Amino acid sequence: MSTNQIGLEKKDMTAVINKLNDLLSSYHIFYINVRGYHWNVKGEHFFSLHQQFEELYTNLQIQIDEIAERVLTLGGTPLHAYSDFAQHSSIKEDKGVFNGNDCVRGVVVGLQALIEEQRGMSAVAEEAEDQGTADLVDGYVQEQEKLVWMYNAFLG
Repeated sequence: MSTNQIGLEKKDMTAVINKLNDLLSSYHIFYINVRGYHWNVKGEHFFSLHQQFEELYTNLQIQIDEIAERVLTLGGTPLHAYSDFAQHSSIKEDKGVFNGNDCVRGVVVGLQALIEEQRGMSAVAEEAEDQGTADLVDGYVQEQEKLVWMYNAFLG
């Protein structure tokens, strides 16, 4: 069989699956960063940021699961080891951040990296005629662009 379970050419899905695994890795590292911001944020905006970061990482958990399930749908195997995430992520760990504004800046940098990676992912998916993957990441981009605007408004 030259097509996968949803009728897409298997040979065309290799690049899409690899890009999705890279994106999955970036999401995991960003998720870990946001959890750290949630736990460690200090300062006058603690209560609002603590809650906001919890909402963000909860949404990231859902998106991580959706990306991994998309890899499976396309016939691939999602990465699942931290060492793989660290190797394939476009986002780096952000350790020792406590100041609220620094945490928010870290969120903005992470979101901008995800947006850039997802725009490239969408192009690869469209080239492979994988509209499902393109639609998935395009939806994430739309949400994250608004978040970047909102977090930047917070920073002034």
